[in-house]
Amino acid sequence: MSAPPAPPLLLASTSPQRRAILEQLGVPFEVVAPTFEEDDEADVPAVELVRGHARGKARSVAGHAAPGQPVLAVDTTVVLDGRVFGKPADAADAGRMLERLGGRTHAVVSGLCLLTPGWEEVVDATTEVTFRPLAPRDLAWYVALGEWEGRAGAYAIQGRGAALVERIAGDYLNVVGLPAAALVRLLAERFGGTYGFG
Repeated sequence: MSAPPAPPLLLASTSPQRRAILEQLGVPFEVVAPTFEEDDEADVPAVELVRGHARGKARSVAGHAAPGQPVLAVDTTVVLDGRVFGKPADAADAGRMLERLGGRTHAVVSGLCLLTPGWEEVVDATTEVTFRPLAPRDLAWYVALGEWEGRAGAYAIQGRGAALVERIAGDYLNVVGLPAAALVRLLAERFGGTYGFG
């Protein structure tokens, strides 16, 4: 007798990158936009910030979950010298962020929340990303593309932003927007082989 199919995760995100990563992993999912409003408090450590945001997003859609359907939410930010680099307000802000990141190693920090009515797991993951030195023409070229819009740290590593990166240490998919290694570990621990991991 074959095992019942895994229930689709309820993804509290409209991010195309997060959808693509789940598809890549072969994890079934449905999408509901979260109603949680993020608040990037300046004095809150980045790990605490993203964990809180992920938890808030997951809880904001939990009422839409079918019985037994796990809810997944993720929040990702960029950190350099203890400062959080969220989504830029405009092109000038994006240019300033990228200039600061040029030639330096920053951290991409994500919080991930997986919850059901019976339990809630919140974990975090960090990937170090080193940018090559960026000349003014590099900054002008990338900002003009508009790829920075809606991106923490003002770049998208899965797009043209890859040209800014010299090396990374850690989970590449975390930089794209979902810490896949952490998710796979949680799914294996909580659901055995239901999702194909474990």
